[in-house]
Order: sequence, then structure tokens, then C-alpha cells
Amino acid sequence: MSHDSRKKRVVIKIGSSSLTSMHGEISRRKLERLVDEVARLKDDGHEVLLVSSGAVAAGYRKLGCLERPNSLPEKQAAAAIGQGLLIEAYSDLFLSHGYVASQILITRSDFSDENRYNNARNTINVLLERGIIPIVNENDTVTINRLKFGDNDTLSAKVSALVDADQLLILSDIDGLYNCDPRKNKNATLLDRVEEITSDIEDMAGEPGSAVGTGGMRSKIDAFKITMAAGIPAFLGKSGTPDIIYEAVHRKAKGTYFEAKKDATNLDSRQQWIAFNSGPEGEIIIKEPAKNRIKEQAGGVHLQDIEDIAGQFKKGAVVRILDSHKKQIALGIVNYTAQELVKETNSSRNNIEAVSIDHLVCHIKVSLPVGL
Repeated sequence: MSHDSRKKRVVIKIGSSSLTSMHGEISRRKLERLVDEVARLKDDGHEVLLVSSGAVAAGYRKLGCLERPNSLPEKQAAAAIGQGLLIEAYSDLFLSHGYVASQILITRSDFSDENRYNNARNTINVLLERGIIPIVNENDTVTINRLKFGDNDTLSAKVSALVDADQLLILSDIDGLYNCDPRKNKNATLLDRVEEITSDIEDMAGEPGSAVGTGGMRSKIDAFKITMAAGIPAFLGKSGTPDIIYEAVHRKAKGTYFEAKKDATNLDSRQQWIAFNSGPEGEIIIKEPAKNRIKEQAGGVHLQDIEDIAGQFKKGAVVRILDSHKKQIALGIVNYTAQELVKETNSSRNNIEAVSIDHLVCHIKVSLPVGL
């Protein structure tokens, strides 16, 4: 989707600590400040989507808990109360600016199923194109751990790719990525720009900095791997800083800018789903001569390229493509069941040129843990 160079589609992730008071409840003052800034972007014609934490924080006191609960049933019960309170507060504040807010609650399984993924994208696109502000959160009330995104940092990156965003802003309780922990070292230096997530960058990512939220710097780095690979520039800065959102969109804010990869593959929506959201169901080990051709994405994997097959999968499943050293080089959709592939590759029939795996997304070009 192409956008006017001045009008952007912006995804803003706001963490629990950026919305709560020192007592752990939702801070109306912080929420008002956030909504005022989003409304300013909307007034300029930008499309804005919020990925907002805060449901558990908004609800746990009314559940009768004095502190944020640790057990899963209590967290989910708190979210059931807090989600309504949170969206009500957002709706009221946005209406005071003349804008309508909407709620999207999703789970990871909504992204791992291709049809539901496409439905989510279509729904959000309609809302954005009508000038409505989607407020996205994980459906904490029903989500179990194995179906969780893990944190809203990862969710915001995947949503950014889903809607073909022009920029992702992650607002946190720290004003960017430092070369070491600024809470422990007063000489820590803020990195203004990151063009590649190296092992050194990953080493700089510390543990969670807040007792309210779940995502630490490591989860933010994982999120930026997704946006950079998807060709989406991103920003990490401190919420509560005056005009942080407006200035970040115009690249004037204090914080760290994570640049889109210059050679980021222009993935279509199906390839994005394969790369970032599918759950691979098996593995295909290929012969060395086919490796370079696949890296260059010159066609799919042919039956004659296959060395070995692992796992049980159906036709149409996503599988990992591994080289002879068991290193992942691509993901793709297989056109045979596992049983059929074993039979065909062991057969001497004349159809060995048939493509067995297509819609390849090359790991070399995507350059992240594909399917993160």
C-alpha cells in the first residue's frame, strides 16, 4: 500500500508503565497526554494505530488485588475488568477530539492461521481508511502461555508488518538503546541510529526495566528485527517526554531510530505471513547444488533438490528449508504431504522437475529468526 510521503501510517506501542500511576492503576493524566499527541497526528492527516498494554493494570485493583497478580487466572480476570475500562477511557478521550476509537483483541493463533491473518488485515485497513483509530491488544482474558505473543513489543512489530505501516514507535520507560545500562553506568551513551542488529546490539539489551510491564529491551530488539526485515523504520523513546510522538514521526525526537534494511525484501502479504507468523510444521533438507539458486530465489525447491525430509505435514503447510549443515535458509509452502514427498523423491518417475515447495521466503534476505 503506498502512502503520501507526508501522510504516514503510524503504529504506536505504549507500555503499561507509560499508562499507569505510581500505585499501578491507569493514570488519566498520562492517558490524556498520549491521546492529545495522537490527535495531533490525526489532525495532520496521518493514520494511527495503537498497540496498548494496560488491561491487567487497569483491572487488578477492582478485582480486589492490592498488587499486580502473578497467577494466570487472576491476571486474566483482571484483564477482563481492565480491558473494558481501558477502551472506555480511550474512547471518551478520542471523542473529545472528534475521533472514533475501536478495539481489536487478538491472539497469536489469529496470526498463525492465514485466513484469520488476512481477515485481521482487512478489518484494520477498513478502520484506518475510515479515519478510525484501532486500539490493539492481546486477548489476555483467554490467551494461554503457548498462544501468547509474549509481549506487546512483538505484537506491535507484527501488526506493523500486517498493515504495511510506514513507521513503528515504541514508547517505553527508557529513552532509547544505550551501549550499557544507564541505571548502572552514568557514562552510558544513547545510540541515535541502528542500521543492523548485530550481536553487540543484542548484548546491550538488558532485562525488563519495570515491574509493571512484561517486555524488556531484549523483546524490543526482537521486535525491531521484524520491522527492519519488513522494511519499516522504527523508533524507541521515552513516553511522557513532551511531543515525543509528533517529533518521532518527524525524526526530531530524542531516542533511537532503527532504520529499515536497505536491501529488505519487498515481501507480499503471503510472504510476510510465512516469514513472521506461520508455524513451520516440518523440515526439508536440500542438496548443496540447489542452495545458491534458492538463496537468489530463482524458483522454488524441486523434487530433485531434496536430500531428506523431517516431520509430518500436509499439503499446503509451511516448512523450513535447511542446507546440508542443517542451517535454515528459507521457508516455503509445500505442495505435497510428507508421505507423498518421501514417495516421490524415492521414485524414478519422470516428474522430478515438478516444484515441490514454492512461495519461498529466503532466510538470507529476511535475516532474522524467520517465524519469530
